[in-house]
Amino acid sequence: MAQDDAIVKLARQIDAARTAERFLVNADEIASLRRHGASELHRICADFVTSVNSNLSEASLDLAPDTYTPESFREPGENLIQIGSQGRQMQIAYEAPGTLVSTEKFLVPYVLEGEIRTYNQRMLERFDIRSLLIFFCVEAGTAHWRFFDWRNRHTGPVDHALLVSLMKPLF
Repeated sequence: MAQDDAIVKLARQIDAARTAERFLVNADEIASLRRHGASELHRICADFVTSVNSNLSEASLDLAPDTYTPESFREPGENLIQIGSQGRQMQIAYEAPGTLVSTEKFLVPYVLEGEIRTYNQRMLERFDIRSLLIFFCVEAGTAHWRFFDWRNRHTGPVDHALLVSLMKPLF
């Protein structure tokens, strides 16, 4: 049984490597794709903040940075987006992996990797910061953000529904 599991894992790794190698193009194309991914992630966050704020009577969510251009992407280095209100925070940190395209932490090839962390004051007092891994994946001629919850192995798109599900428990 353990040998079968090892064989299945090896087969998945071989398939993922083959898929990743399809995307080994020039570094300029990957850099452009990364800038697009960073802009797309900021757009998702900005649209979310705008949607929530349009339905609030008094308090508001803050987004930092409030504007973003593709040239704002730092490579190498970590990039940060924050959404917060009244001491409740969502931090999204992301960066380029060590190789142009990677499958090291997620089976779908990706060009950006990161983490979404959520917390409020009570959670900080208990050292309870929730986190999800995120990846800007390239597959079948498309590129999109996906999350991976390492606790239950659930994955899905990074979208308004995900951001709502992460912010809701903070209030």
